[in-house]
Amino acid sequence: MDTELLNYYEAIERASADMLSAARAGDWEQVVKMEGACVLLISQLKQAAHADSLSNTGAQRKARIMHRILVNDAEVRQLAEPWLDQLDQLLGGKSRTLH
Repeated sequence: MDTELLNYYEAIERASADMLSAARAGDWEQVVKMEGACVLLISQLKQAAHADSLSNTGAQRKARIMHRILVNDAEVRQLAEPWLDQLDQLLGGKSRTLH
């Protein structure tokens, strides 16, 4: 069952890469849309993971995928800082979070 679970991780990685591309382009609506896709995929992954587990090889591949997802996420957050600051100013100093 490695394939099914790893397919979810790879789909999340693709969505995070799309999110990063949108953030680089300043398309924050697309960033939010892709974040929603990630949330849905993560929910589906959690359901699938209850029934299955990964082999050692699968776990190593998962770790490499997760590292790339985290790198993408960190860059999206870095790119979002100025946008969030602007949004904060527009909202009159309200608390800012990406989620």
